[in-house]
Amino acid sequence: MADAPILGGSKKLTLDDAVFGAPFNGPLVHETVIAELAARRQGTHSTRTRGMVRGGGAKPWRQKGTGRARQGTIRAPQWTGGGVVFGPSPRHYTVKVNRKARKAALRSALSLHAERGSLFGLDAGTFDAPSTKQAAGLLEDRRGGSVLLLLGSEEALVAKSFRNLSRVNVLPAEAAGVADIVGAATLVASQEAIDALTARGASTKKEEASA
Repeated sequence: MADAPILGGSKKLTLDDAVFGAPFNGPLVHETVIAELAARRQGTHSTRTRGMVRGGGAKPWRQKGTGRARQGTIRAPQWTGGGVVFGPSPRHYTVKVNRKARKAALRSALSLHAERGSLFGLDAGTFDAPSTKQAAGLLEDRRGGSVLLLLGSEEALVAKSFRNLSRVNVLPAEAAGVADIVGAATLVASQEAIDALTARGASTKKEEASA
């Protein structure tokens, strides 16, 4: 049974081997991370076509006799201030990843932290009030890179304590994606968050039967 040390104490969190002891699947994690990052794009980029640009209702000059090329509107694409041809329009970048694959990628990301020893537990009960100083003390020896702190929905005091620390990202366990977990150098989670991650990454009997 895998475990993770708890910051600021000698106790350890017990981890489910089915979720935190899975083999790492690099291609599957890469596919899931790319899909998550693509889905976060707003996709609000837009340009105006010649029909959307204001002005240009009148023909700039007569068709023949001027020696210049014929023109129908000053809002044609070849004119300065004219419309844009084949420009970007609002769209979404969502890429579908099967639920079974997403769960397997999550297990791979969590298992990687457990294997490397970069996964730590946090006793949320030690925070009686928001205290950034107390939070910084717990992470004093673990600041080799970015830190991702995963918490439960009822642990607001802990979130307030850690959210002002540099290079520390605080997220609810339900909202953390594979990209967030893989991109963090250190993963810290409360017992409630560990339980939520275990529930998210656990395979159902139907999934195990179809494997």
